[in-house]
Amino acid sequence: MSTASAPKNREGWLQALDSLPAAPARIPAFFFAHGSPFLAFPESETKDGFAYAMGPNGPLGSFLKDFGPALLKKYNPKGIAVFSAHWETTETRVVTDYGDENPLLYDYYGFSPELYQLKFKSRGDPDLSRRIVQLYEEAGYKAQTTSKLEPRGSDGRGFQGPGLDHGVFVPFRLMFGLETDIPIVEISIDSSLDPEKNWAIGRAVKALRDEGILVLSGGLTLHNLRDFSSFSEDSAGRLYLEFDKAVVDSIKIEEPQGRKDAMKNLTQHRGFKAAHPRADHFVPLYVAAGAGEGGEVKLIAALHGALTVAFGL
Repeated sequence: MSTASAPKNREGWLQALDSLPAAPARIPAFFFAHGSPFLAFPESETKDGFAYAMGPNGPLGSFLKDFGPALLKKYNPKGIAVFSAHWETTETRVVTDYGDENPLLYDYYGFSPELYQLKFKSRGDPDLSRRIVQLYEEAGYKAQTTSKLEPRGSDGRGFQGPGLDHGVFVPFRLMFGLETDIPIVEISIDSSLDPEKNWAIGRAVKALRDEGILVLSGGLTLHNLRDFSSFSEDSAGRLYLEFDKAVVDSIKIEEPQGRKDAMKNLTQHRGFKAAHPRADHFVPLYVAAGAGEGGEVKLIAALHGALTVAFGL
């Protein structure tokens, strides 16, 4: 059963986080709004408009600062498996398998030099990486760790290197601080951007939730960098608002198959192309839904274009 509420302020999302079950045998899977590099900007540079909406003290930044500590307190995870809108591969699922420290991939352009010196210290877990590869192979998928891939261009499978991309380390800096002892492994989404295929790649790693692993999938429910006005509920046009409401309404459907059908049909909504000129930031929602298939669904934060959702409660 889905919650009927749609928390849009701190009081609401704190209540939603507090209502999550503590220390369950099966950890929920989460879609979270991963924001943009503006989350790492100084407060003095993020006071207005898009920069504020995506900045460290805007609504999303404020939420992420509450979200991370709540996850650690509720679930005390042995590791984090994270999917990012910024890493796509074709045919083969690819999994990072760094050891002592995860390097960072500064995969953004045109920002100040300070943005290329950001730090987030975490380690990988090659055993967890191999477990994820095993789960994909058992589900009939090709899978590979980054250490076994050739550089981009020689294998055609979308090598990512080196490191966690900014859709992971930028929000994680707010969620978990500048350093964490919890091992983090990143997994690629499917470059077809097909809702069903990405739902299935989430479903394939569902067993991780029984093994003490927190599964997170990051993107945005609205991502149109051609129209910065779309990122604020106060300035967004009608199509964006209609699409945002349709996403919330689909998630609130209680019957599982009806909810899945409505979520998949969102890509046919008349506002979808406006909200997502390319679907890369939206399909992580399907990955999380697949990983959390079964059980209840709860909207944790219903920020405009930046929903966070728990699947599989």
